[in-house]
Amino acid sequence: MTIRSLRGGAAALSLALAMSGCGDSSGSGAPESNDGRGPITVATGKDLTQTVPKLVADWNAGHPEEKVRLVELPEDGDQARQQLVQNMQIESDAYDVVRLDAVWTAEFAARRWIMPLPDGLVDTGSFVPPALETGKYRGRLYAAPWLTGTGVLYYREDLLSKAGVNGPPKTWDEMRDACAKVQRIPEGEGIGCYAGQYGKYEGLMVNYSEAVQSAGGEVFDSSGRPQVTTPQAKAGLRFLVDAFKDGTIPEKAITFKEEEGRRAFQEGDLVFHRNWAYVYALASAEDGSEVAGRFGVAPIPGEDGLGSGTLGGNNLAVSAFSEHQATARDFIAHIVSPEIQREYGRAQSFPLSLAALYDDPAMIKRYPYLPALKKGMDNARPRPVVVRYSEVSVAVQEHVTAAITGGRPVDRAAGDLQKALAALTDQP
Repeated sequence: MTIRSLRGGAAALSLALAMSGCGDSSGSGAPESNDGRGPITVATGKDLTQTVPKLVADWNAGHPEEKVRLVELPEDGDQARQQLVQNMQIESDAYDVVRLDAVWTAEFAARRWIMPLPDGLVDTGSFVPPALETGKYRGRLYAAPWLTGTGVLYYREDLLSKAGVNGPPKTWDEMRDACAKVQRIPEGEGIGCYAGQYGKYEGLMVNYSEAVQSAGGEVFDSSGRPQVTTPQAKAGLRFLVDAFKDGTIPEKAITFKEEEGRRAFQEGDLVFHRNWAYVYALASAEDGSEVAGRFGVAPIPGEDGLGSGTLGGNNLAVSAFSEHQATARDFIAHIVSPEIQREYGRAQSFPLSLAALYDDPAMIKRYPYLPALKKGMDNARPRPVVVRYSEVSVAVQEHVTAAITGGRPVDRAAGDLQKALAALTDQP
């Protein structure tokens, strides 16, 4: 591994950037795009299904001079981002392809840590439109959409049926009522009602945003101004606060991340659970899941009707410091191609970026949740496209945690958060 010198301009730039439309994209003087070929390293997340290593093995068999080595980033999203940022700040060529959370594109592109993808490298018309937008910065495609999706509601179909509840809830009140009915039957004794992700990390940003949107509010408006003190935004925060107070959300869920919540639902400890689509395959496994064959999937509920999820996903980008960028580009095009996405989709339940998969009868038969996911994606919204996104997320985590743990009233927490976000984005 070679490491280039850190240029001082990058540090100054990181302090000056605010909203993506306002930042200076001149960056730290990253190298120009190159046509270097050779072995590459792909920094990605942990694959519990072991599907990606198989796809990589197939690539390697056909490209003996351009083999791919996978490096797993930490499971925690904040830690994964920090590892990538540290790598980019020292301009290391350790990674050639990087998997980015959908909200990191603006930051990495503005700081010239990733290269724009050339026109024609991928078929942009084949992707789910909202997913494609998450890979763009200032109108240019910097990261190819790979995984996408939004939060969905997993629910115990068997328990609802035994309790006389017809179908999944569409509103928060319906969810509370359904839980009360389930908890009154012998099979539901002692079971928790609902949980999402409330640990002090990026998942809390997602769950807070969804609560606000599902109450008719927004964290930022279209011009980039924070709007967390509106009645609708406060209603979303109040839902989370009240749910912890009245036991709708179990007390232990205050530390839940994706995997803790998944395990709780999978072990039969929850009636409802908000998580991503990857949970479907794991919860359906006959070996290791207590709820296999006994749960369904629906769009998340909201205050007065179906809720609004947060658009998630992972995109693939070429590191600006890679010495083998031509191979990196080719590998990205290969992985997001229709043929490989279909192969990937048949092996695991992560929702992919190819639009055709959501209407494919064979895929729907394999993954019955796809229509619910597609419906949820119609109402989903992306997280703020902010260059200083990580700081925005930390501010949300800080003030929302203060509210849901009872340390700060909703009105005060919302007001404090509004001031913090306004300062971070230079918006009133």
